[in-house]
Amino acid sequence: MTGQPPLTPALSGSSDVERFETTSLPLMPGRRVRAKVLSHQPWGLLVSIAGYEEAGISASVDMIALYSGTSIGRDELPALFPPVGAEIDAVVQEARRYHRPASIRLSILPADLECFTWPCEFCGERTVVSPGGDAVVLDVRSNDGPGSLSMVAHRRCLAERIRPENGGERLRVLGLGRG
Repeated sequence: MTGQPPLTPALSGSSDVERFETTSLPLMPGRRVRAKVLSHQPWGLLVSIAGYEEAGISASVDMIALYSGTSIGRDELPALFPPVGAEIDAVVQEARRYHRPASIRLSILPADLECFTWPCEFCGERTVVSPGGDAVVLDVRSNDGPGSLSMVAHRRCLAERIRPENGGERLRVLGLGRG
């Protein structure tokens, strides 16, 4: 018993409060997906992710961010936008579940589709998030209220931060998902 009263409609203000949105949990960074382009925006694309069309998820491709480090100018960017209605391959870049709807950011860069990397939240160096890589994805939640976010880390960076006396968990982190 935590000493906390149970969450009721009177306390939450709603009878349909869901502490943690769970529909989008399989959409973790590094996962390849198919998406349909719904519209073009000045910054990129609004898309729907195959299998999640009715889930109320906000999904997008930020074309400006994807191409910001290239020689492609902002005026040339719209020519790279896939047409509205096109089905495209993508990889989940970020998953944010701070509030409804869950927000999923995708990448369509060929290099990311081949091998997706992301900066480790602990050391800042890039880590391979694609299957077979050296990354783990952490789902961060709080008991204080709804919302969650996904963070990417090197296995070794996370393992190094686990107390030395908890060696079993260190080993599990290093071997997680590796047959």
